[in-house]
Amino acid sequence: MSYQDLYARWKADPEAFWMQAADAVDWTAPPSRAFFDQGPAGEWFADGMVNTCWNAVDRHVAAGHGDRLAVIHDSPMTHSVSRLTYAQLQDQVARLAGVLTARGIGKGDRVIIYMPMIPEALQAMLACARIGAIHSVVFGGFAAHELAVRIDDARPRAIIAASCGLEPGRVVPYKPLMDRAIAEAAHKPEVTIVFQRPDCVAEMVAGRDLDWTEAVAAADPVDCVPVEGNHPAYILYTSGTTGQPKGVVRHTAGHLVALAWSVPHIYDIGPGEVFWVASDVGWVVGHSYIVYGPLIAGATTVVFEGKPVGTPDAGTFWRVVADHKVKSFFTAPTAIRAVKRDDPEGKLVGQYDLSSLKAMFLAGERADPDTVTWAEERLKVPVIDHWWQTETGWAIAANPLGVGLMPIRKGSPTLPMPGYDVQVLDEGGHPVAPGTLGAIAIRLPLPPGTLPTLWNAEDRFRRAYLDHFPGFYETGDAGYVDEDGYVWIMARTDDVINVAGHRLSTGGMEEVLAAHPAVAECAVIGVVDALKGQAPLGLLCLKKGVETDPAQITAEVVRMVRDRIGPVAAFKTACVVDRLPKTRSGKILRATMAKIADGCEVVAPATIDDPAILDEIRAALAGVGYPVRA
Repeated sequence: MSYQDLYARWKADPEAFWMQAADAVDWTAPPSRAFFDQGPAGEWFADGMVNTCWNAVDRHVAAGHGDRLAVIHDSPMTHSVSRLTYAQLQDQVARLAGVLTARGIGKGDRVIIYMPMIPEALQAMLACARIGAIHSVVFGGFAAHELAVRIDDARPRAIIAASCGLEPGRVVPYKPLMDRAIAEAAHKPEVTIVFQRPDCVAEMVAGRDLDWTEAVAAADPVDCVPVEGNHPAYILYTSGTTGQPKGVVRHTAGHLVALAWSVPHIYDIGPGEVFWVASDVGWVVGHSYIVYGPLIAGATTVVFEGKPVGTPDAGTFWRVVADHKVKSFFTAPTAIRAVKRDDPEGKLVGQYDLSSLKAMFLAGERADPDTVTWAEERLKVPVIDHWWQTETGWAIAANPLGVGLMPIRKGSPTLPMPGYDVQVLDEGGHPVAPGTLGAIAIRLPLPPGTLPTLWNAEDRFRRAYLDHFPGFYETGDAGYVDEDGYVWIMARTDDVINVAGHRLSTGGMEEVLAAHPAVAECAVIGVVDALKGQAPLGLLCLKKGVETDPAQITAEVVRMVRDRIGPVAAFKTACVVDRLPKTRSGKILRATMAKIADGCEVVAPATIDDPAILDEIRAALAGVGYPVRA
């Protein structure tokens, strides 16, 4: 079945489409129908009874596949590789679930997980799913205050943590951060379970802290507990514009069906095949496609504790693909740009046998055509951009490798997936013509696997996503749909700038800057301009080994934008910086840089990877006259 046939079949009868997709899931009691018109945005498979851990682990063992490899942990930080079969994973998860149930924790109780990229993080998530507890994973090493905020919002009965995480050149103690967060929070968890890593053994609090290894070894394994289809599987916090985190809720059955459908159709991964997502379990990508998606499919997932560069070099991605015979690889464009910056010619690619690799997927930031081309030319496989959000849990627009690739148009995440009716609207909520920049919205209902609400914040959910365009989910992204239905994501809505009445995409300008042979990575921000309202300002990171005068490079990119976009862009200023401020997931903090350029007071966002970089940006912007002083 072609993509066009697949999408048409969904559009003709969404109910039948998703009920058929639900056949890939093991149900304790099957749902009576797919869509339930209840809650603020509808719910999926609400009256079915099901268990996520059974579908991700136990059913494969029951089918005789217990010896199949489930998890490969590859850690350049500890120079080690370990492996778990499905049977071994089942035993560890069932015992950890036993530790929780022995302390009265069960269906509906919340458990915060605060761990690095180790197999135990997956086991903690699956153990919660096994007993119907609702997990909330907080990125390992997150600041104590931010963890405290999440403790007070989720009100967990337990926290599962590791003693530390490992970063290049340093050990990050997690346990003291957790202790400070608990001290600060008004809500106090009853128990914490601490996995002691040999790199940093933490002090334990008597009467509250349990040693993971000792507790699991002594525990009795417990069985899976079926839950309703609309029972929350997890809460995942994403930073809100107010600074107060938003707890995105994922319902159990819709989550299962969406992942069971997307892994084979989008990523072309089946039982026994190796899927590697170079992300973190603290992000939605890690939830969907490091943990649950591959395991639901009966595949092997790679858990990687390292960085794209520096552990030890820019060839580490290719080494992992070669060592573990990875079929589909998924990372962020910012990671590939980091690799390209350190190894501009891609010489390290040639040192590894990448014959197992069939495709590389990119998501998290817009994949500029120059980065896609660089990777295509060196990897000799399709490089597939796709677009989705924490809120959606899986791809809104993609190029479905498992169905048959559509022609790739660099800069576009291709076409909407079944379940997503993507529309481009003007500020009044009216559809715009093909090729016209506007706000991207999705006609309700959203498909299975997307958020049904926010945790304890239904009114905020409506205000943030539903109220602006009635009948639609507002994505917060801006872009256009071309004559052939291809989706083009150009910027966050907040990053569309208004220059003398012209709405311009910063993403379009970034595409031009990235095409300069000396530029490894870039960002364009809109800054206040007394005459035009806003003016674009470019920030450039150069490739290693570039000796050209930065002033010459900035002059050249200014000319390039004028030539390719036109004088309407009013692009006149760019500066060279060593690095760009990013979240830990790799998103460039454009709005933060714009505030610095406008002279506003800036508080480092909780998600920033390194707050010290903001001082570097202040200095670079001051060097080109920002903020403008009267």
